[in-house]
Amino acid sequence: MDMPNDVFVEMECFQLCHDGENVCGDDFLFERIENENRHLAVLSDGLGSGIKANLLACMTTTMALEFVRSNMDVLLSAEIIMDTLPVCEVRKISYATFSIFDLQIGGKSRIIEMDNPPFIHLRNGKDLKVSRQSMVSERWPDRRVNLAEIYAISGDRLIAFSDGVTQAGLGQAPNKFGWRREGALEFIQRKVEEEPEISARDLSQAVVMEARRHNKNCACIDDISCMVIYLRRPRRLRLLTGPPFRADSDAAYADLVRNFDGKVILSGGTTANIVSRELGRKIDMDMKLVMKAGSLPPPARMEGVDLVTEGILTLTEVAQRLEADPPLTTPVPLAAQEMISLFRASDEIEFVVGTKVNEAHQDPSLPVDLEIRRNIVRRLKTVLENKYRKRVLLRFF
Repeated sequence: MDMPNDVFVEMECFQLCHDGENVCGDDFLFERIENENRHLAVLSDGLGSGIKANLLACMTTTMALEFVRSNMDVLLSAEIIMDTLPVCEVRKISYATFSIFDLQIGGKSRIIEMDNPPFIHLRNGKDLKVSRQSMVSERWPDRRVNLAEIYAISGDRLIAFSDGVTQAGLGQAPNKFGWRREGALEFIQRKVEEEPEISARDLSQAVVMEARRHNKNCACIDDISCMVIYLRRPRRLRLLTGPPFRADSDAAYADLVRNFDGKVILSGGTTANIVSRELGRKIDMDMKLVMKAGSLPPPARMEGVDLVTEGILTLTEVAQRLEADPPLTTPVPLAAQEMISLFRASDEIEFVVGTKVNEAHQDPSLPVDLEIRRNIVRRLKTVLENKYRKRVLLRFF
């Protein structure tokens, strides 16, 4: 059995809207409850497409997440959701499907489904057969709720999708009956075989784009969503920035690079110089990158380190890029681009912040938004946890 700290749960969902619509009629929500080692995920498909479908789906995911978090009875939860949804004026029914995942790392997990295509539990490339308990509400006899209980372990993938995936290509050769769950499963197995470490983000996108390809003229004739949950050993990243408070701690500070099993970033010239001196590794600067670097100093390289950058300006740029919604359209400086890529590819990120004051950043003539290092790191911690669902640790040195 996996220990909770040895498993990271990557949860991602990729979506495409029905052609001609500005919002997706499917919705998803994720939540991590650290103190209970629980990970919650919900995917809902609202009736139809556009604003009304989006409203139905959003109401469903919000209620479902609340109910599953509080361990409410499964059938009662489904009845409340169905009772609450507004009635469609055209079809005179209130309707939204859902798939709910309540993952207990190191214990028994629950998956609750109503009318979404059955989820896939992939382990070692095989679709595990899952037994389901079927329940029917007396008030809603035409709706069937299925409950599955599984033990998920590191390496497992759980995949759920809306019927925009399974019905892709419906009525067209060679998919007269649609792509179906079987077609999606074969595609997923092939992708995982080609890329055994493929991330949840990349796999969910690949499934949706392949589903669209099955439609005539690659059209989105329905909302298409795929949610992937991938359990794996965490991909760790450690970022050091700023000199330690005491100069006699430099050796211990550099050992955080030497002894780390994962990716390493050094952010700041003083930081890089300390590590270079203590470990006897030189800093290499590629002058060819100067013209490509953009508005920030170019990144450098050091043996055993994945990225070396300037400090406060680069961290500020990265924080602004990650926080921006919608994304900023200005060119991303090379150093910030590489740092963001490393953040996105990591699961557990540790910031080690040196606490010696750098007098250069106390100059009142500098821009107001040039915050001191520790505050920028706190901004990064917040956005990486809340927006990108990373596990973030913060240590002052």
